[in-house]
Amino acid sequence: MAGEYLKSSVHVHSKLCDGKNTLEELAVTGWRAGLQTLGFSGHSHTPCDLEYCMTQSRTALYKAQIAKLKERYAGKLDILCGLEWDLYSDDDPLDYDYFIGSTHYVKGPKTGKYYEIDWRESDLAACIADDFDGDGLAVVEAYFANVAKVAEKKPTILGHFDLIKKINGEGKFFDEHDPRYKAAADSALMAAARNRCVLEVNTCAVFRGFRKDFFPSDEILKDWLALSGNVVITADAHTAKALTFGYEEAAAKLKGLGYTKVQVLGKNGFQTCEL
Repeated sequence: MAGEYLKSSVHVHSKLCDGKNTLEELAVTGWRAGLQTLGFSGHSHTPCDLEYCMTQSRTALYKAQIAKLKERYAGKLDILCGLEWDLYSDDDPLDYDYFIGSTHYVKGPKTGKYYEIDWRESDLAACIADDFDGDGLAVVEAYFANVAKVAEKKPTILGHFDLIKKINGEGKFFDEHDPRYKAAADSALMAAARNRCVLEVNTCAVFRGFRKDFFPSDEILKDWLALSGNVVITADAHTAKALTFGYEEAAAKLKGLGYTKVQVLGKNGFQTCEL
């Protein structure tokens, strides 16, 4: 049914990782907003102590609190216990209702350091200078190689496909139109197609003021459509105010690119929603 995508928000972070609200606050907001499905997707624990991932103790608390919320909102709001699983995670994504497979880090081939590529410009600059001989596009290639590895895990949703561009601005670190960038993205996209991934159209970077465009880029979305790929609209919400931010704009963009449908995740899996 048209418009059903507005009733499901499944990329959501709470205070147990890097979000601004408690799980309860998010659930109340989602219920009052008329959502049918609210899926929590805390950042998975990693043994290398990555900055915004849940600790093991917080992961246990996360699961326990969501189990209580499922009972409390039964019949009013379908709550899912999901996970945003990173390539470097040691958690088992199959222990959750669903999982979003994402790449947030690049491991330096020289130093062995894990670099966040989507938050501080200083981290990305250090990654390029210290581990990739000043070659920003080499970091892009390493990033998309990681995206391909995540796609091979067959996640429920493949998260923010081209997150590497988040803090690139107007090409501060690399040229997003360079043939090397496109070749790296294309290789990861083919891995996503082979594994029948559902790509998210993620509105978070616009809400948080990093970009004026969504993930992934229009060019990638056009290529994905040519591969008959499926998409789901998410807000990657880190605050209750953003649960469905940009959904209608994302739907309009997809329709303008030639998409006729999106996937909507609910308690029984994906349903197709006509645009």
